[in-house]
Amino acid sequence: MPRPKTLSDEDVLKAAHRLIHAEGPGALSFARLAHYCGLAPATLVQRFKNKPGLIQATLLHAWDKLDARTARLAEEMPKTPEGAIRLLVGLSGSYGGIEAYADGLLILREDLRDPVLSARGTQWRRALSKALDQCFAGIANAPKDVGQLMASQWQGSLLWWGFDPKDDVERFVETGLRRFVAAITHDPEKWAPVFR
Repeated sequence: MPRPKTLSDEDVLKAAHRLIHAEGPGALSFARLAHYCGLAPATLVQRFKNKPGLIQATLLHAWDKLDARTARLAEEMPKTPEGAIRLLVGLSGSYGGIEAYADGLLILREDLRDPVLSARGTQWRRALSKALDQCFAGIANAPKDVGQLMASQWQGSLLWWGFDPKDDVERFVETGLRRFVAAITHDPEKWAPVFR
């Protein structure tokens, strides 16, 4: 099959992201990516300069997608504690099964090591926390910074699920978040875990 003459940077970065998820960040090279997307390695070098630049561009593209997904879900959900739960459960669905989640942790290592990528993580945390704060604006006894507390509960739930992934990730996360909301609102009757 002949190589494509052109491929958008977005399509190349999607291919790079698939490669990273399939084989790990260490497998990303210009030669390997060329095999995945069909462009010549020299073309990829011309576009992304070096391997660290390629990894950074790939992960920045992934952050862009996560930012857009978060903003879309935050806009769609009601500004209530139930909306906060649904937003985080919606984000949890993108993790898939345990293998995809574990691979994502390998990729997260790259985000933590690169200051530009780490700054994107901080930016996302702030945006997500603000969206969650808005869901508790009408709750009189909600603690200060409830959005960040809830996001932390969510991330912890994902990690605990990862050690024993027998249950569906969304169900596991929803149960934990409902318990969290029951504890902070002091209303266990209303927020007791609901299994669907």
